[in-house]
Amino acid sequence: MAHEIDRGAHRRDAPPILQNAFRPFFLGGAIWAAIQVPIWYAEYSGYLGYAAGPAGHAHEMLYGVLAAIICGFALTAIANWTGRSPVAGAGLAALFVLWLAGRMAMLFSGEGWAIAIDLAFLPVFTLVAWREIIAGRNWRNLPVAVMVALFTLSHFAFHWPQGSGPATRMTLAVTALLVALIGGRIVPSFTLNWLAGRNDTAAKRTAPPMQGLDKLVLLLTGLALVLWILRPESLLTGSALGIAALGHLIRLSRWQGHRTLGEPLMWSLHAGYFWMFLALAIMAGAIVWPERVPAAAGLHAIGAGVIGGMTLAVMTRASLGHTGRERIAGLATTLVFVLVHVGAALRVLAAILSNEPRLLGVSAILWSAAFGVFALAYTPVLLGAKRTGDR
Repeated sequence: MAHEIDRGAHRRDAPPILQNAFRPFFLGGAIWAAIQVPIWYAEYSGYLGYAAGPAGHAHEMLYGVLAAIICGFALTAIANWTGRSPVAGAGLAALFVLWLAGRMAMLFSGEGWAIAIDLAFLPVFTLVAWREIIAGRNWRNLPVAVMVALFTLSHFAFHWPQGSGPATRMTLAVTALLVALIGGRIVPSFTLNWLAGRNDTAAKRTAPPMQGLDKLVLLLTGLALVLWILRPESLLTGSALGIAALGHLIRLSRWQGHRTLGEPLMWSLHAGYFWMFLALAIMAGAIVWPERVPAAAGLHAIGAGVIGGMTLAVMTRASLGHTGRERIAGLATTLVFVLVHVGAALRVLAAILSNEPRLLGVSAILWSAAFGVFALAYTPVLLGAKRTGDR
């Protein structure tokens, strides 16, 4: 108890940016996303001599951008789940510097020393996440810590010779499962609360989170994604992915998303989750009809669609709520959602059309702009003090 009081005091003494993990990591991840996509496009188009290639692009989007956002979300959510004071102050600063050092190392060098620095962040983050869940005896959310550990293992596998392909699939699979698990909790829960707060009779028809169907869909998705990691070209894998996709569509249809169109902070959650159905369906199509649907379309449906759409939906909502702002989307927030979903759709279409240059360029501009607008609009929020009393 004394330790918790001490942690709380250190947190209150810290500058606002270091009082919650979501603050530095959401901001850092968004800025890195806004920078990395234009760098990749410039490389792809031949405007930059330095070329990290597709593997380098995948690395930074997954273990740079996505890792930061997962860290910011997980350490904030774990504090809520356990009732413990959040990781903050000097410890949070050290963790962020470790992430940033990895980004700088990989930006300027791909040598062994850079890889060693890059590999340091995720194991430390994983240990912190496990420590917080175990100390809080929050066994219900242990699967989240397990997935974080798998994410870390996939990063090590990425740097193994010839390991980038399987590691990328493993990372995308783990992330999709995280979205299916956590998104399957928060989307119906937030929707129920929002509809009930407006006395909307649709609240009675909204399925609560984690019912029998939800658990079945999670199981089917896990099995399908394991097959995809191990046998990405098997017709059995394609069939499993197709069945899982249908399950997510049925799951989403029970959450009354059409009733949320008046509030972007709500419909963005449903739109982000809709990409789960689209991504798994496109991945299935790439296996069953490879001559018409390229595998890259499925990869980008997860990366640009599921990850881009759902992370920004969660980042905006969490940033407003945890800093005492009203959870209502302004013009900039609405623009963020429009940009990321249109950008993702065009990126998938570009992949289907053999990376048609104009579509590829427009999709890169729009998708990276979504994160750029988030960074510009939310910097005052993330750097500023919380407007109401904190626990």
